[in-house]
Amino acid sequence: MNETKPRRLTRRRFLRESGRAAAAVSLAGGGLILNGCSTGRDFDLIIKDGLVLDGLGNPAATADIGISGPWIKSIGKISASRARSVLEARGLAVGPGFIDVHDHTDVHLLANPAAESAVHQGVTTLISGNCGSSPFPIAEAIFEEERMNAKKIFGIELTWRDLQGFFARLEETGLSLNYGTLVGHGAIRGAAMGFDDRDPRPEEMEKMTALLADSLKSGALGLSSGLEYTPGSFARPDELIGLCRLVARAGGVYATHMRDEGDRLIESLDETIDVARRSGVSLQISHFKTAYPRNWTKIEAAISRLEEAKKAGVDILCDRYPYIAGATDLDFNFPIWAREGTTAEFLARLKNPALEAKLKASLAEREKKLGSWDKVVISDVVTEKNKKFEGRNILEAAAEAGKPPYEFMRDLLIEENDQVGMVIFMMTEENLKRILAHPLVGVGSDGNAVAPYGILGRGKPHPRYYGTFSRVLGKYVREERLVPLAEMIKKMTSMPARKFGLTKRGVLQPGHFADIVVFDPDRISDKATWSDPHQFPEGVEYVLVNGGIVIDKGIHTGKRPGTVLRKNAAA
Repeated sequence: MNETKPRRLTRRRFLRESGRAAAAVSLAGGGLILNGCSTGRDFDLIIKDGLVLDGLGNPAATADIGISGPWIKSIGKISASRARSVLEARGLAVGPGFIDVHDHTDVHLLANPAAESAVHQGVTTLISGNCGSSPFPIAEAIFEEERMNAKKIFGIELTWRDLQGFFARLEETGLSLNYGTLVGHGAIRGAAMGFDDRDPRPEEMEKMTALLADSLKSGALGLSSGLEYTPGSFARPDELIGLCRLVARAGGVYATHMRDEGDRLIESLDETIDVARRSGVSLQISHFKTAYPRNWTKIEAAISRLEEAKKAGVDILCDRYPYIAGATDLDFNFPIWAREGTTAEFLARLKNPALEAKLKASLAEREKKLGSWDKVVISDVVTEKNKKFEGRNILEAAAEAGKPPYEFMRDLLIEENDQVGMVIFMMTEENLKRILAHPLVGVGSDGNAVAPYGILGRGKPHPRYYGTFSRVLGKYVREERLVPLAEMIKKMTSMPARKFGLTKRGVLQPGHFADIVVFDPDRISDKATWSDPHQFPEGVEYVLVNGGIVIDKGIHTGKRPGTVLRKNAAA
């Protein structure tokens, strides 16, 4: 498709279109107090002469920000002599630190607390525990397996079983950014009743409720589900409604990876919305998409479902990453019945000759949905033997191994003990733009905080780990002008902060935490690619977390001023 190249959003145009002429007015909610002078108190730091975007969608305006300790103390005209240090931001955009509303980081922060791939994008807060998966509570049946994986893959000792214990480890280690988490429905279900395909017995439902209540009391922001993954896929709507009622009473959020994002997208939306309506819970639909070519035309019907639910009073938002490929584990290609139970039980089915014909038939249907196995790329493995396949699509890798695609995937999963990641191309750019621009959709990476070195530098992960927020601002705001800059910043800051109850965050106002990103609107862009993903973005000059400078002129300082964010806690 030939498209007219959009005009470049130069700094001059940025100033004009973001409303610099409005600099003499106050912004909503007591944010920028312009053309005034602050008095009576010294500051640890002043961010001087930046183009301040408050996070509420208001026009940018030139102002200074005075910071003392973790707090924003004043916004307006402040004399540089009144601060211990000054950060010169002339010509740079200054906004609230970005909130990654859909993240999968957990033990990664124990392996490397710097969270480099996230902070370099301007992310100051991660919301993790999504898609039904969280590192707590840990089922007794898989504790030893989880302990071995933590040691083998991340080089850490697993010493906790619940959220309180996990938070204690994070606080002991220290963090370069803020961290909040949901509790995974899959983790709760596994701990309460195991991993089988059946309904919970009354006493098991009581245990699930108790585990959820304990996690919420310990500070979880809500509940997540992964209904395309086991064991969450075995839950009926009534089970989810019962748990979500408890979440609603606690003022939490229900974030869901829906039961189907392709062939049964509309039916899954209907189910999801009904769970929220009947439980009264605040709903977050994870990585909203139309998956696989035969479902791309469902975009209008899917968006209509969202808008109708909103009009009907459902508290609903979605998130999305700015790429047309997703990423998950390679075992996702195998049918749910094969993935039932523990890892050992799944691998036993792959090894069972009596099941081979049935498994082959299932994967043949999946290939039809994808179009070809060249749409699936191996992103990471554990053993050195199979590293050569990282970055190769299934057809290429299978040919190199001298095996048909089914046998190659089966053998690889067995050899790697089911520890194989994949990137899967299944979406369309046109639908991506429709989704990103929609007012009910925010931004989430669906990634992990990693680094280009050490334990977290392995493999070829999805570029979204390094590029999500910079790509949105560079490609879709500056280059394609999908939405105005101030509106997109709102989607990344105040919108998720309000959704998840993160008090005094997501907005630049006096009395709020100094989570701040300073970036060049002309230069900000992602550099991570499919073949070379371990690359930091350009244009993010400074990042402050609770007043501490973590990124200084594009360089990570090593500081750990982040905090664990607990639901309803002061911080």
